[in-house]
Amino acid sequence: MNIMEILLKELEQEDEVCYKNFLRMSAADFRYLLDKIKFVIEKQNTHMRNSIPAAERLAITLRFLATGDSYHSLMYLFRIPVCTISRIIPEVCSAIYNVLKKNIYKFQALSKSGYKLHDSLKKMEFPTVHRCTGRQTRRH
Repeated sequence: MNIMEILLKELEQEDEVCYKNFLRMSAADFRYLLDKIKFVIEKQNTHMRNSIPAAERLAITLRFLATGDSYHSLMYLFRIPVCTISRIIPEVCSAIYNVLKKNIYKFQALSKSGYKLHDSLKKMEFPTVHRCTGRQTRRH
């Protein structure tokens, strides 16, 4: 078990707020996402070295997406070389997209129906329509 695994386990058990602040998602959401993509992103151990665990691969990617940290910053935080991080992040992002793309398309369909709702409410001259549907108006 490496330092980052210990840290994440500690945060999950002792301080859920800090855990959520670190990865920008709850431990339950992290485990759900990990269960969905684990078999796509995990690698096999070799005689030369152990592979980076799927949980750590996901944590690196989420930290990058949440903070925009540079690969060098992530290198110091996770103790993994930049060249490895530069391969991990695109792989995990691709896995997340491929596994969850059905949910993404459902969300887009809901968004389009939200625009229809917005237009209907606008015709009725509902005053706070932009706050209800999240659509921005052009008025200042």
